[in-house]
Amino acid sequence: MSHGNLSRRGLLKGALAAGGGGLIVATAGGSVVAKSSKLAAKNTPVPFTTMFRRPPVLMPFEQGVDAQGPFHRYRLTQCFGQASIVPGLMTSIAGYNGIFPGPTIKVPQGTRSEVRIANKLTVNPLHRQKFSTVTHLHGSASLPQYDGYANDHTDPGCCKAYKYPNWQQARTLWYHDHNHRTTAQNVFMGLAGMYHLSDKYERAQLPQGEYDVPLVVSDLAFKADGSVAFDGEDHEGFMGDVILVNGVPWPKMRVKPRVYRFRVLVASISRSYRFTLSTGDPMYVVATDGGMTPKVNGVPSFRQAPAERYEILIDFRKYKAGQKIELRNLSNKNNSDFKNTDKVMQFEVVADSGAPDPYVIPKTLDLGPQPFANRGAIDVNKLKPSMATARRSMRLERKHGLWTINGETWDDVEKTKFQRVFANPKPYGIEIWDLVNESGGWFHPLHIHLIDGQIIGRNTTPDRKAHAWEGGGKDVFYLGENETVSVLMQFTTGDGNVGGRYMVHCHNLIHEDNDMMIQFAVGGINDNDPVTSDAAVTDTETEQPVVYGPSYPLGT
Repeated sequence: MSHGNLSRRGLLKGALAAGGGGLIVATAGGSVVAKSSKLAAKNTPVPFTTMFRRPPVLMPFEQGVDAQGPFHRYRLTQCFGQASIVPGLMTSIAGYNGIFPGPTIKVPQGTRSEVRIANKLTVNPLHRQKFSTVTHLHGSASLPQYDGYANDHTDPGCCKAYKYPNWQQARTLWYHDHNHRTTAQNVFMGLAGMYHLSDKYERAQLPQGEYDVPLVVSDLAFKADGSVAFDGEDHEGFMGDVILVNGVPWPKMRVKPRVYRFRVLVASISRSYRFTLSTGDPMYVVATDGGMTPKVNGVPSFRQAPAERYEILIDFRKYKAGQKIELRNLSNKNNSDFKNTDKVMQFEVVADSGAPDPYVIPKTLDLGPQPFANRGAIDVNKLKPSMATARRSMRLERKHGLWTINGETWDDVEKTKFQRVFANPKPYGIEIWDLVNESGGWFHPLHIHLIDGQIIGRNTTPDRKAHAWEGGGKDVFYLGENETVSVLMQFTTGDGNVGGRYMVHCHNLIHEDNDMMIQFAVGGINDNDPVTSDAAVTDTETEQPVVYGPSYPLGT
């Protein structure tokens, strides 16, 4: 429940020893560490020379139907692995099943899932302390005890089983580490993977199978021996000089003259991107964090921060076989750019002997019925400001060397034994939150757990509305420099066993760790305790208890 002896000073000392000399780049609000890799020329990756690859799909070890309906059960192991990322060298990573990204989990709407996660890590080489973990399924309306609460640690040698309801409409989610004070290092080492929730409406309207492509975009820096180089000394952020897609530096992907759907997740710990095609052709945004958008917008570029998900369609039918198109990064304010960080990946069109692709890029999408409408749930895209019963303000700023929300940090929450909350709406209540970043020196991707929110105002756009690519439900809100974003949200818990505490934090993970996180409650602080729940079942393979809530020792 506590964070033990992981002090800021200890973590800083370990990170400095692990990282080496980073370049400190000044910004209006402070500085950000930007690190150029120390690789020899023969070990430095060259853009568009390594083939694209997809993460493997994780299959359930058990599936069936019980009194509550269909279910899938999965196993994941957090362990060290060796990855071939840069030429001629191996890189030690910590990943789910020892790979980065971790395997993709695919579940149909209405099928509950249980994911049993064993921690077989030991010491984190970046901060050189115990490699404790917490797993958060980002985008899921999970109960608090399965939401990846920052202090719900799973220590090395222990296991925890997470239960996910999967009642929400189709969307791209991702699972990643959320361990308090070490989230940035743990994710930087590789603890992240995708999770796809599907439904019949999404399957009928968007490309599937070969033409449904996950893109996990991140950035790293490397030492001369191929190990990762991390530096979080200034608490501002960290940006590397090598862009990865699905763990591959600047890959080349062969595509057919068809329409492809790309699920774009930014898994960087600090860097944001502005994606565009080298041809200037539009990309069609068909989904955001919360699933499909009612209206499809074609955009020449779009801005994306850590943890945001956008699904886009790219039409390759207009290009000739042999033509090469680049996905590029135009960058944003307060990002540190290197020689090749303006590149992301390359598409090479190849001949297709099959029939021409008849797919028609839609102008609108049918999202299907809203789950739990009988309990008062409303589609996020149909919420109206007049429905809100409260309006609250949340200011993100740096005070006394700490990143704060309304002047408070997670340390303040811990000191109240996790009782202090920013708000306590009723289940299915509707509110407006004004998210305020008054600094010109940094941007903040703010993540609100549990909810899907509709952006109803942005003070920096000409019409003071959401950007064209933000036309659907969101759970991460890009607060650019001096930006205020107004978000309309409903606290839809779904399950009858409702409520509890959920986190709000910056998804620049170095900001989160230092200490830009608070919490809210839905329906009060109740029995859904995120750190002390003790419901248990038995693992059918090992005959050992599987604990829902606190983790349990492996082999006990």
